[in-house]
Amino acid sequence: MTASPRTSPAKTGLRPRIRHNDYSPLTLPPLGAWTPTLPVSVVIPAHGGQHRLDLTLAALAAQTYPPGLMEVIVVDDGSEPPLRLPDIRPENTRVVPSGPGGWGTAHALNTGVRLAEGEIVQRLDSDMVICREHIEALMRWHHLTDYVVTIGAKVFVQEPALTTTRVHGAVRDGAFDTLFDMTRAVPSSTEATIRRLDGLRASRNPYHVCTGPTVSFRRALFDRVGGLDPQVLRGEDTEFAYRLAMSGAVFVPDMEARAAHLGLPAQRVDTESTVRVVAPYLAHRIPLRRDLRKERGRRWLVPYAEVVLDVAGHTEPQVRAAVGAALGGSLPDVRVTLTGPWDELSDGRHRVLDDPRFELRLIREQFQHDEGVRLAPEAAADPAPVPFRYVGPVDVPLHRRALELMIKAVTEDRAGLLVVEFPDGRTARLERTDAVNRARLLAAPGEDLTEVIEQTYGVRRADAAKFWPPSQRDKPGSKPDAKPASTSGSGAGSEAGQGSAGSPEQPSTGEPGGSGSTGRTRKPVPPTPRLAPEKLVKRLRTALRGR
Repeated sequence: MTASPRTSPAKTGLRPRIRHNDYSPLTLPPLGAWTPTLPVSVVIPAHGGQHRLDLTLAALAAQTYPPGLMEVIVVDDGSEPPLRLPDIRPENTRVVPSGPGGWGTAHALNTGVRLAEGEIVQRLDSDMVICREHIEALMRWHHLTDYVVTIGAKVFVQEPALTTTRVHGAVRDGAFDTLFDMTRAVPSSTEATIRRLDGLRASRNPYHVCTGPTVSFRRALFDRVGGLDPQVLRGEDTEFAYRLAMSGAVFVPDMEARAAHLGLPAQRVDTESTVRVVAPYLAHRIPLRRDLRKERGRRWLVPYAEVVLDVAGHTEPQVRAAVGAALGGSLPDVRVTLTGPWDELSDGRHRVLDDPRFELRLIREQFQHDEGVRLAPEAAADPAPVPFRYVGPVDVPLHRRALELMIKAVTEDRAGLLVVEFPDGRTARLERTDAVNRARLLAAPGEDLTEVIEQTYGVRRADAAKFWPPSQRDKPGSKPDAKPASTSGSGAGSEAGQGSAGSPEQPSTGEPGGSGSTGRTRKPVPPTPRLAPEKLVKRLRTALRGR
């Protein structure tokens, strides 16, 4: 499988075609040398901590970003006593209660964004003191294109004795560093990752470092992914960033947007509990965290891959074999979507044995109660937050490791699309959700999405034989199967998911259009030769000793 040549980024309006996360095509204006025009809403979720909030607002009141383009919304998440506004604060600042029916950072942020009037949303923690150019530095990226998520820099400091007057004056005068003993500041662990990966330009999963305290994004992007998940009480920033990534967003850290986080990171206070409390939330919602999904047999909220099969014109045994192969493969967290004309099936009285929709009815009854299978008239336009989608022919069931090998191929090559070519000319596709959604965002009306994916991620093409390796019995010197092949071709527990593309002994998994797709009886496999008497006696003795 050869890599496609890199295509130079092309611009469509104000949207440069950024490849992967390499935002180098964006030409950044120097601080103070450009004219802002976009309104921004700074949303600050807060629970208690009035003094720290006062310091945060004092620093915000000294920003270089035009005051007329900035509003500040403090969301009080059930503080006792309720939070109040200090004297030193930005001109357009208000405190609102967190919405009814929930609590926590994610719920409070959703409340604030719903009330926000700005085109850009800046999320800021209530214990952050930011430099005077902080908002300006992050906002300039949003003036260049509309699908970036910007991340500010931060260090952790022990909170000194500070007043709002001193903070406001120092930030206004460009003396941010005089407020803290920077020689004892604790650097953020994410910033080492940012430097190592060329400012995230070389990052495969840049959402990992998008951890909350100072992040900005377009309001439209927030709405597109559905906001933050209020059920995620810890790690909500990472989970939200993952969904932003699946939508096609680019992550841009700006080290000129400096800030001091008052207090040490939670990991230094209680490392074990901090890590453990986040793990179950992320395990269920971020399938790319394979390290959190090690237990076999588990069911996860968001599957790793979706397999889409169009059942129209196929028999129930064919579909059962294909579904069994998909769900019984080496990847445990897979969901199958069966598309077909399900709305044509009425529930009223109908013929049973000679029903013209006989096969379709059997398929529906076979899978409508299976929690790993969905029936839909067509596949959803956007599979997010599922990161991978496979679309292939029903009569070529997946090899046990085919899906795993395909995902490995696109992951290693960083391709956005893999096109698998079968011997009869048909194809299957493995799509990366983030790549397809990036292409949808950038494509001009009528433009082929595959061409856009080629420019922004790359497209790979390969023969099916790379992912449907020969079965063990096809290898020279291998023993034939002990049992004859099924004559129905429908058993999900048969070799249907383990055959090779083009294997004459496995028509249902072989070359498309083979006898497995016609329902004809397979030729039985010769039985295993009988053991010699002395070997049989030896095996019986061994078995009896173990009882």
